Amino acid sequence: MTALLPDCYCPLDGTRVPAGSLDWCCPVCRGPLDLDYSPTPASLKSLTGRVSSLWRYAECLPLPAPDCTLGEGRTPVVPLTGNVSAKLDFLMPTLSFKDRGAVMLAALATRLGPARVIADSSGNAGTAVAAYCARAGLPCTVYVPEGTSPKKLEQIGAHGARLDVVPGDREAAAQAARTAADEPGVFYASHVHNPYFLHGTKTYVHELWEDLGGRLPEALVLPVGNGTLLLGAALAVAELHTAGLIDRRPALHAVQAEAVAPLAAAWRAGADDLVGETPMARTFAEGIAIPRPARARQILRAVRESGGAFHTVTEDQIRHAQQDLASRGLYVESTGVACWAATREGGSLSPSLGNRTAVVPLCGAGIKTGLATTR
Repeated sequence: MTALLPDCYCPLDGTRVPAGSLDWCCPVCRGPLDLDYSPTPASLKSLTGRVSSLWRYAECLPLPAPDCTLGEGRTPVVPLTGNVSAKLDFLMPTLSFKDRGAVMLAALATRLGPARVIADSSGNAGTAVAAYCARAGLPCTVYVPEGTSPKKLEQIGAHGARLDVVPGDREAAAQAARTAADEPGVFYASHVHNPYFLHGTKTYVHELWEDLGGRLPEALVLPVGNGTLLLGAALAVAELHTAGLIDRRPALHAVQAEAVAPLAAAWRAGADDLVGETPMARTFAEGIAIPRPARARQILRAVRESGGAFHTVTEDQIRHAQQDLASRGLYVESTGVACWAATREGGSLSPSLGNRTAVVPLCGAGIKTGLATTR
């Protein structure tokens, strides 16, 4: 079954990892992998009548629709202002956009037949992996840092996954998972290192393109911690542009919490990679509080090549943006409002955006973390 899978390769040194391998990183530099895969999207007209899930974009996905699908994808787009709309990705089976990538990881794991699946997460990715592993009948362990939202822990456990709460921060949980990932027979469902995850998140943009009648907004505003949604978006934009299905590429605008903003700091320094050390700090946007994102070089390059920029938001801006969205009928978790905090009036992106069209993702449901309150 693995014969039809594309190989992986290291974007830094070119080392190849053959299809069917349980290797989760480059064996030379231990960095994340990319997929040797360049699909051609279907035309807009040919999508009519297809299944109403992300699997309607079959030509662009490296795996066929699996039995473990939960109908993920096809989330609605609603206007927020005259030129800014929101894509409601919290309306997913596990209430976050991470389902787009997690279903790909579960489908791949089903093909490879590991003894067990592991993941690490600050909550949403772990929940999504746990849910799809449950659907696929795969044993799963999720490593989370202490301090993870109790609601997210409850959700992960409800899906039958084993929870391993690691003392320390998000990086400590990732290190524990990476150690376990080197054991024989383990499939590491890493939303950071495994490129199949990115080929799931790219469907966010394919859906936008279809729903907007074969075009994209002038700006895509995306939250960035490990950068999985932004890098997926960059993949989809490249696919659509190469196929001649869009005549221009939208600018990618990346948003980080001011409290933990290593990529924004590198951007301001004009660097191609991270500069210095970024200490971990408390923030309402816990889901994007990543001091050392493994794909930093790729994220910075994608934003730069698109003509976009990096932006940061304060804790007060996050809190007010969450309240503002709730007053509009949209109850979104505090991480998921970061892009609206940057884009709405008073945000750092608002002046440069002007009247250009833009879409922000609302990535996770408010029920996962509750309302952000003044500390």
